[in-house]
This record gives sequence, C-alpha cells and structure tokens, in this order.
Amino acid sequence: MTPTLSLGQVLKGRRGVYTVTKQLHDCVWLATDQLHQRFVAKSVRHFRLQNERDILLRFQSRTPYIRPLIDEIEDSSAPPTLILKYLDDNVLHASNSKRLTRPEVKYVAKKVLEALLLLHDEGFVHTDIKPSNVLVNHGQDDVRFRDVQLADFGSTVHVDSTYAQHGDPIGTPIFRSPEAHLQMKWDTATDIWSFGAMLISLLYGDGFHIFKPDVPIDHDEYDVKILMKHHRCFGPFPESYEEIADQERLAVLMWVMKESPPETLRPFHLTTTLEICLEDKEFVLKTMKLDPRDRPTARQLLDDKWFH
Repeated sequence: MTPTLSLGQVLKGRRGVYTVTKQLHDCVWLATDQLHQRFVAKSVRHFRLQNERDILLRFQSRTPYIRPLIDEIEDSSAPPTLILKYLDDNVLHASNSKRLTRPEVKYVAKKVLEALLLLHDEGFVHTDIKPSNVLVNHGQDDVRFRDVQLADFGSTVHVDSTYAQHGDPIGTPIFRSPEAHLQMKWDTATDIWSFGAMLISLLYGDGFHIFKPDVPIDHDEYDVKILMKHHRCFGPFPESYEEIADQERLAVLMWVMKESPPETLRPFHLTTTLEICLEDKEFVLKTMKLDPRDRPTARQLLDDKWFH
C-alpha cells in the first residue's frame, strides 16, 4: 500500500496543526501538535475512514470507552485524514509483554462490554473485536491500566445493512464467529463470540489464541481449520443450525464434524483448574455458543456474577 502521508508533513485541521513524526502501520501515523501532544493520524483513501468518522461522531460523546476522534484534516492538498486520541499500548502487546492478572482481565473486559452495550443497543456491530483493537493507557503504582478504549470502527455497521444481512466477510479470522466464517447472516452476537475468543487469549496470555490454525494465513484450508477448532473446542454444532443455515453450509458443518474423530476433540468445558479457574471458564463458556441465538447480550454479560 502506497503511504498517504510522509514524515515531517504538516496537517492543518479544524482545531489544530499536526506534524507527522512516525509511521505506525500502513495507514496509521504518529503526529504531534504545536504543544507537542501526541495523536494518531489515520489516513487512507477508503470508505472505511468516512465510516469510522461517522460512527465516532455518533457514539464517542456518550461513553469514555471508545477511542475518540479529536480532529479532521481540512487541507485539500492532504488525503482524507482523521486525528484520533493517542493511547500508550494495545492489550495484545500488553498481554504478550506481561500476562494480565485476573482483575486486570476483568477490568478490560468490562470496559469493552460497556462500549459494545452502547453500539449493540442501537443495532450496530463492531465486527472486529480483538486484543489489538483494545487500547490502554498505563496507570501508576499498582494500577496497570488507567484507560481502556475500543478502537477501529471502520467496518462497524448496522444489523440491517446489506453487509450483515448478506453475511459479508468480517473481522480477523481467529476471532471471527462461526456464522461469519460460514458467511451467514450475522448480528451483534458475532461481537460476543469475538469478545469471548479475546477473553480466552487474555486469560491465558503468552500469545495464546485458541483458534489459531497450524497452517499459515494464506493457506487454502486456513478458514476451515478454524471452523474445525470451533467444533473441537465448543462443539458439536447443534441441530438448531438447520433453522438458520442452508444445505450448502450444513454440508460444510457435517464435513467439519466428520473430519474430527474423538481423539482430536479438545472440549473447553473439560479444561482443568490447572489451566483456568472454574469461574473464568464458566463465564467464557457463556459467550462461546456455536448458535449465535444462544449467546448472551453485552448487557447480560455485564450483569453476570463474574463481574460482581
């Protein structure tokens, strides 16, 4: 991807002037204002940038748990650019650096669910819940995280959109729900599955991702191997899928289950307390229901005894 910005470039926004100081990702840059405060400049010629702007303007003033839009670049000579709040780290990197304690995992999980509650109550689906999209500011002394904010709303859409109704591909494969993998109609429940998969990663730490296949991401069987892991860890796929899946998708699920002999099954509900404590396991199991209709809502999860 050709960079849209360059080091040292000056960007004039509605509220301030920003200088690009470092490239963080393909279309994400670090920038500073005239007071040397740090910001993130996201610049890409894609409809997702406008979509993220619209979503943030709709929701950010109503919760502290969404990474906010700070400014927009108005310079006609510059590509479309959003100026976003800068945070110290993301939870993926933080977890890989030092495993989160149970209270820290609960703290992060609650803030993410608070953000999802706001989105879901109005019928919006984030579509890409994963540890690297949860940003944090470091705390002081014994408080590891001061702020937790959900980020990356470029693909956030309403449940009534054609994307959701037609089952368009979404998110990151190892955090993607079964129904989204099968390109079936999806809704807010897909975020709950992704949240659960993220929660497992954070509880285990050390870069563990329960659905990561044993083949590279460009392998022909990458996606189907993830579906097989869904079945082997949280299966079998229930008969209720006949109510929501067509014959072609049911045939895929039958093949997945047929190709998973008993010795390959790794039921998460049989995981011992040496790996994960009973309370954590019970909470995770509530989110990882293969039929999306069986998953709790963000509100129900926030009311769960696990947080109290």
